Amino acid sequence: MRVACLTFWFYDYTIQMANELARHAEVLLLLPDYRSEEYLESIDPRVKVSVFPYSDTSRISMLREIVATVDGFKPDVVHFQVNNPMLCPLLPMLRRYPLVATFHDIEPHPGEDRLLDIGSLLYRLTLLTSRLLPDRIFVHGRALKETLVREYRVPGRKVHVIPIGEHEVTPFTKFEQEGLGPDGRRILFFGRIHRYKGLECLIRAEPLITREVPDARIVIAGTGEEFGRYEAMMAGRDAFEVRNYRIPYEEGARLFQQASLVALPYIEASQSGVIPTAYGFRRPVVATDVGGLPEIVDDGRTGYVVPPRDPEALAAALVSLLKDPEACRRMGEQGYTKLKTDMAWSTIVKSLLAVYNELVPVPGRSDSFAGKKPHDPVSIAGEER
Repeated sequence: MRVACLTFWFYDYTIQMANELARHAEVLLLLPDYRSEEYLESIDPRVKVSVFPYSDTSRISMLREIVATVDGFKPDVVHFQVNNPMLCPLLPMLRRYPLVATFHDIEPHPGEDRLLDIGSLLYRLTLLTSRLLPDRIFVHGRALKETLVREYRVPGRKVHVIPIGEHEVTPFTKFEQEGLGPDGRRILFFGRIHRYKGLECLIRAEPLITREVPDARIVIAGTGEEFGRYEAMMAGRDAFEVRNYRIPYEEGARLFQQASLVALPYIEASQSGVIPTAYGFRRPVVATDVGGLPEIVDDGRTGYVVPPRDPEALAAALVSLLKDPEACRRMGEQGYTKLKTDMAWSTIVKSLLAVYNELVPVPGRSDSFAGKKPHDPVSIAGEER
């Protein structure tokens, strides 16, 4: 089996996938030259790497170089991450190969979809192209598959569910400091700050939290939209520690180690790389019941799942853990075990290979794709939901 893995972003995710695939197949990994150099050292030597020019170059030249590299490799399958408008012209150029897509978000997040904004229109076009052209699609949750099937009429047999995996774990945990533990009772909110992340709900929960746990601190680490509106909401400013900038991996590692637990009060989500990172540091999470989040948080075992937009329920779950360090420790250990079993790349790649094998004609095999081109529209349109 020869697999070409392509991404324009999601470097750590795609590298982890390629590394594990390389134990079972010949793998070509195509990465852009845009900010990918810091990840190159983590690539398994068995993976063939091609870095294509993304910065300061003609887009047409870039696309031609990608196609030429893929053609030279002669893959059985091309597996790409849905994350860049360049996929719109690129995918038709690769239709001679079976195409597999991984969707990290299947639709724009609330507040990010502006009707007349060119970036929003290109993103929607990318999502449309990536739904129509691939032979198979992977998503990180049953809820996301249901949305693709119900709202976008994607045939159900075309869509497969896999865990998010150990995404954005190693870049942080390689900076883990031996012996560093929670610094008091600290709640960590980590990552990009946007309205769908529900930070407002966490801020409104603060008086309820500090009433029960007066020494609790809420650490907000990340950047995104204008932060002034959030500061204006803070009733007890001293309860917050704000780091409103892009957090380097080394600093992020320290913040996860110093936290008692990690909060994800999202009001909408597909999935989140923050959860596997928290598990990687053996920290429990409190997340909301949106998108695919409840599918990777075992309520009462690796953390708690609460309703979205509910400061009272959020505060109650956070207080329960802050008051019980042993429960934090136990749930953190169970989260780490889940990361290394259910969410491990060795587990996920078994699912990937099973799907690839459906798409690659094998002499003498009498399945739905044997003897056909996998991208024959008849074979897709006739699938059951």
